[in-house]
Amino acid sequence: MSTISSDEVARVAALARIALTEQEIGRLAGELDVIANAVTRVNEVATPDVPATSHPVPLTNVWREDVVVETLDVADVMRAAPKAASGMFAVPQILGEDA
Repeated sequence: MSTISSDEVARVAALARIALTEQEIGRLAGELDVIANAVTRVNEVATPDVPATSHPVPLTNVWREDVVVETLDVADVMRAAPKAASGMFAVPQILGEDA
């Protein structure tokens, strides 16, 4: 049984101001009907005894705990930089803006 008609697709396309040909309207009506039928089948299977899932495999957080450690010395980092100015990395200008 068709749940989405060509007339309905044409009406929604007009509301959205989307120009569709008759061929496109017919194709979209068929595709949307397939989607609507698939949703109907899922709703038939999704009974209260079937738990809702957002992912098929249980996920666990695999990140490590944050640990405060000694940071790098700014002077050492600037000495290792290809080019530095005023305690910051100096990079080539790329946007054509005045410095």
